[in-house]
Amino acid sequence: MGGRGRRWRVREHRRFPALLREHRWFLAVLGIGTLLRAVAMLGYRPAIWFPDSYTYVVTALKPRPDLVRPAGYSMLLRLLEPFHSFAVVALVQHLLGLLAGVLVYLTARRLGVPGRIATAASVPALLDAYQIELEHLLVSDTLFTVLVLGAVCLAVSPRLEGRSRAAVAGAAGIGLLLAAATLTRTVGLPLIVLFAAWLLYRARGRVLTAGVALAAAMLPVLGYGAWFYATYERAGIVGANGVFLYSKTMTFADCAVMRPPADVAVLCDPRPPERRPPAQEYIWSADSPLVKLPGITFTEESDTLAGRFASLAIRSQPLDYAGSVLSELARTFSWNRPVYPDAEIYGYYRFPAQPPPPPGRYPATVGAEFAHRYEQGPIATVIVEPYAGLLRTYQDMIRLPGTVLLVILTAPPVLAAVRRRRGGGEGRAEGGPAPWVMPWATAVALLVMPPAVAQFDYRYVLPAVPVACLALALAARGASFKNIP
Repeated sequence: MGGRGRRWRVREHRRFPALLREHRWFLAVLGIGTLLRAVAMLGYRPAIWFPDSYTYVVTALKPRPDLVRPAGYSMLLRLLEPFHSFAVVALVQHLLGLLAGVLVYLTARRLGVPGRIATAASVPALLDAYQIELEHLLVSDTLFTVLVLGAVCLAVSPRLEGRSRAAVAGAAGIGLLLAAATLTRTVGLPLIVLFAAWLLYRARGRVLTAGVALAAAMLPVLGYGAWFYATYERAGIVGANGVFLYSKTMTFADCAVMRPPADVAVLCDPRPPERRPPAQEYIWSADSPLVKLPGITFTEESDTLAGRFASLAIRSQPLDYAGSVLSELARTFSWNRPVYPDAEIYGYYRFPAQPPPPPGRYPATVGAEFAHRYEQGPIATVIVEPYAGLLRTYQDMIRLPGTVLLVILTAPPVLAAVRRRRGGGEGRAEGGPAPWVMPWATAVALLVMPPAVAQFDYRYVLPAVPVACLALALAARGASFKNIP
């Protein structure tokens, strides 16, 4: 026994340097990404606040469904509450950001992508300054990104083929990850249908894996919906869908064309669309026709009325709605980052030279009190030089331009079309599905849904980047599920 143990240790000792050599490019990028995140922790203590952050903290300390945002991220905050440190929250989010890069790399390698291509696919997740800054914000997007990416990585795994226990367990894992993503950001809900269709396609009509994934996803969501109903006596998991869609339609809605009934007409804005404020102002500004209604903005009556207005606007002006969605989506692919929707929100996505101001709106001021209870000490962001200055300089230079993201998204179907014309079967063998399709479709859905139901926001783009890069890596390799061991 002792001899065999020594031989095993020798084999492992010889194998370790070989592994380091094989993955050296990725380990170098991972090391740089880790160093950058350490600099963020040193430069901005304990974390950076965003207007939404305070609501999340209230829900963490006083668990109940929120009318605007599901409670998934708040439950992460509650899980970390015993540390009484928002620095620990930021650290966990940075670790999740590193995990995103690791998942992209390992999944690509598992599907036969060469090391340097897989490493390149992980670079935006690991080194993009805006990704790192987003991880340092107390918002839900980093958690959402990793949950969706985890589901994508499972969905393209060769182990999901057939009816084995591993396939069923993988399908259940996909469903649970999508449920957690949906309860972190509601934009995850349509992804459940997308993933179920993908699994059904992979199984060539067998419904077992798709059914398991669908059940695993919907049961937690329905459970949360029951909690929401018990709290507010309203169906759903949030109470703001109509309000956000109303704000979206105010970028083009013309009541002279719509001819709304009298009760809906109170939400009209007589100004022409080009003179109106950004869509979000119709949710939060005191001048908004919706905010002027009696009661809080997100009552069931207000949300229903806003939903009726939005539905009528889309039916009456379908081309204007489509044009609005496309123009908002086009912002995703600009080379620079023009200020949008306003300078205040835009500024939150950059490492600041001055600490963010304290909250001014009433709900956020209440949330600040809860945040002091959570931290058990001061919560204001402290900027420490020279670390903060290094990050600001880095952010000015290292980012993924939107135009490059457009190339990343365009390349997989183009490569597949070229391969098909050359008789390469679109990266498939024996009718098997091309692995790049799932991450590519997920990235497209993540980019299209926000401007379709609310408005474009720079932070909504970032969760789509890792899955888009994974799609390109798989398309460039042309891997097939049928020829991967």
